[in-house]
Amino acid sequence: MLLQGKSAIVSGGSQGIGYSTSLEFAREGANVCILYRKHGEEAQKLAAEIQGMGRKAIAVSCDISSFSDAERVVKTAMEAFGSLEILVNNAGMNWDGVCWKMTEEQWDKVIEVNLKGYFNFVRHAAPIFKDKKYGKIINVTSINGMRGKFGQTNYSASKAGIIGYTKALAKELGSFNVNVNAVAPGLIETSMLRGSDARDKIVDMAMAEMALKRVGEAEDVANVITFLASDKARHITGEVIKVDGGQYI
Repeated sequence: MLLQGKSAIVSGGSQGIGYSTSLEFAREGANVCILYRKHGEEAQKLAAEIQGMGRKAIAVSCDISSFSDAERVVKTAMEAFGSLEILVNNAGMNWDGVCWKMTEEQWDKVIEVNLKGYFNFVRHAAPIFKDKKYGKIINVTSINGMRGKFGQTNYSASKAGIIGYTKALAKELGSFNVNVNAVAPGLIETSMLRGSDARDKIVDMAMAEMALKRVGEAEDVANVITFLASDKARHITGEVIKVDGGQYI
């Protein structure tokens, strides 16, 4: 198993990409700290499922934009597992609007969650990885942080910031044997997409861009994250890997 004996924190772990990543990590032998904000019942059920595989798992409520919450979570994971080797920054949000109508609150909230939230967890996990001289950090960004998206200046800026942050972190932590990479999904079939009134329109627009002509599944992204979290990817750092079916080439 790729992650045997490792322990991980996965933000946004109760749904979508985070859910699939948590499950795949457990299948590969890892203990998992599942973070959630709203979906506590789903997180607890997932933790129970992972425990049924013989792994350790905890579900922890957290506001990722809170520096102190991130510190608490890292301490909780260390107490539960005795070690920490993997951090997956996945949780995020969008609050769309064209730039001439976007409010200050819309801008600040998206940046606070999507960008500062990642900093909060790295700040508290990095010293552990540095002292251990081992660690894997995987940041989930978006192809819209690479190309921009109409109506998403706040979201695109936050996701572009994650890319720059990932590359800088890779340079800072590389000498301590810590790999830092990013995964940039395109359109992925999640509960958020399925629940959208504009789902068909969104899918049609994305399909017109895609080379593979299929909507991605959360498992497609989770598989790449799992690879990057493993020693199979020990010589990869500072990279941004698109998982988008050729949506942005």
